[in-house]
Amino acid sequence: MASDTLTSGEYIKHHLTNLTFGRHDDGSWGIGHSIEEVQDMGFYAVHVDTMFWSIVLGVLFLFLFRRAASSATAGEPGGFQNAIEMLVEFVDDMVRNIFDGDSAVIAPLSLTILVWVFLMNLMDLVPVDWIPYAAQLSGIHFFKVVPTTDPNATLGMALGVLILMLFYSFKIKGAVGFAKELSAHPIPLNAARPFNLPIEFIVMLAKPFSLGMRLFGNLYAGEMIFILIAVMPFWAQWTLSIPWALFHVLIITLQAFIFMVLTIVYLSQAHATNH
Repeated sequence: MASDTLTSGEYIKHHLTNLTFGRHDDGSWGIGHSIEEVQDMGFYAVHVDTMFWSIVLGVLFLFLFRRAASSATAGEPGGFQNAIEMLVEFVDDMVRNIFDGDSAVIAPLSLTILVWVFLMNLMDLVPVDWIPYAAQLSGIHFFKVVPTTDPNATLGMALGVLILMLFYSFKIKGAVGFAKELSAHPIPLNAARPFNLPIEFIVMLAKPFSLGMRLFGNLYAGEMIFILIAVMPFWAQWTLSIPWALFHVLIITLQAFIFMVLTIVYLSQAHATNH
């Protein structure tokens, strides 16, 4: 990105703006070609870059694990097969230690969340100008490459977790049992049930909301630091970006792990019948 043609503020805004398809002020639909156009599109818009990278990285996850499964050998495994098997065993152990229910979906779901979120987070380590500059040369004005810096992506995944929580809660406990469970806390008195129900309902909604916002907030802050480093003099960029990138490896891994673990915990609570 030719940052010398932009002020620092314009450069930062440019890198934080998604490639957006939506409705223009004149009623037509198309891609936003300026920050003002993107902002005016409002709710009726799709972040094309977020969708693109989410799908690409999801396909990459499927390709890698499909390749590992198809090339698995009973003899001495290679490094790639060893890494995949260790990851699968790690997730399987986490599910066995946390999840109290009986479901064949939770372990594959947990593995998908861990690897997919990690791959999306990993895009934060790509230098902030490389892909957006290549996209600009192709006529694409905006092109964010880290899907988890978009709250639409993280809250969308959190919404999926909420839907699963509700599905299993109704399936395992029934509507009456689920309502009784919600109304029994935090005050374990029958007279307090009318007060408990709305409180617990809000708590239930807050769990996936905080799950999505935690992931978004940490990755957005990390991306912002990389962008701020990019507007500094060239000598300072390498001095600061490498240590931050090394530290950021821990952050992107930890955030993927936390998202997976909390998903397992929430779905375990949805399966629990002893409350």
